[in-house]
Amino acid sequence: MILEINPKHPEPRKIKKVVEVLKNGGIIAYPTDTFYGIGCDLFNKASIEKIYQLKRRSQHQPFSFICSNLKNISEYAQVTNYAYKNMKRLLPGPYTFVLEGSRMVPRIMLTKRQTVGIRVPDHPICLAIVESLGHPIISTSATDPETQGILSTPREIQDKIGHAIDLIVDGGIVPGAPSSVISLIDDTPEILREGAGDLSPFRT
Repeated sequence: MILEINPKHPEPRKIKKVVEVLKNGGIIAYPTDTFYGIGCDLFNKASIEKIYQLKRRSQHQPFSFICSNLKNISEYAQVTNYAYKNMKRLLPGPYTFVLEGSRMVPRIMLTKRQTVGIRVPDHPICLAIVESLGHPIISTSATDPETQGILSTPREIQDKIGHAIDLIVDGGIVPGAPSSVISLIDDTPEILREGAGDLSPFRT
């Protein structure tokens, strides 16, 4: 099922429909400020395992997840003053920040080093979903399991992986560039992937 939602002013009744799917253990595709993402409720282990299977990805490479704002991030990660200052300046935006996870994070979402990847995308639809759900959703790019190529439209997502997804949110065209991934562990910035967004504050 494809559900069209206004990307600038998401309709609350439609967001409520998306949240109902997530609460029932469903998997959704949704727009972000980078690619279309695939996600589920952070606390639904069975749904997370289904996404690992769909992406053909090892559980030793946990997915990142979306928080609604900085305050929300501090519930799921250790946020130092240094990290807070940098994230405050850049979020919401096309960044994934790697931080030390808190006890709130399910074990399946932690790396061996107990770190997490957290996003606050600059996109009203995914932020409205997370706010309405009340906690984070998984974030991984929608890709073709055969070729690993990016699926950039709701129609492509439906054609290639629609069988594995309960709801596709159509929020129109998205930028189509990956997020930049930056580790802020030990207050030592490390650019792990160069993508969208200004990275000059982290270059030495």
